[in-house]
Amino acid sequence: MVERVTATEAALELIDKLVNIHGPLMFHQSGGCCDGSSPMCFPRGEFRVGDVDVLLGKVGDTPFYIAKDQYAYWEHTQLIIDAIDGRGGMFSLEGPEGKRFLTRSRVFTEQERQSLR
Repeated sequence: MVERVTATEAALELIDKLVNIHGPLMFHQSGGCCDGSSPMCFPRGEFRVGDVDVLLGKVGDTPFYIAKDQYAYWEHTQLIIDAIDGRGGMFSLEGPEGKRFLTRSRVFTEQERQSLR
């Protein structure tokens, strides 16, 4: 079964490090510019999700939410969460680690899209 969101080994390692520091985590991808265009990592429950958000899946044990309007643009793609060197969103937990989460994507194949329905 194909997943709507997945992560690279580098992202999973950074998530594990952050869980050891902060406890359970969550992600939110809102779209837009600046910080909103990056996946934001928060202590679980710190960011309020609501009717305008979709639970896209989990990265490891970490839930990943996306704003409904952003999901409408990306529903035909698999999101791949990566971790790279550099500074990310100022409110995202990875900032002090000198790393940032980055969303990469790939278009689902026709066969994968059929299995999502």
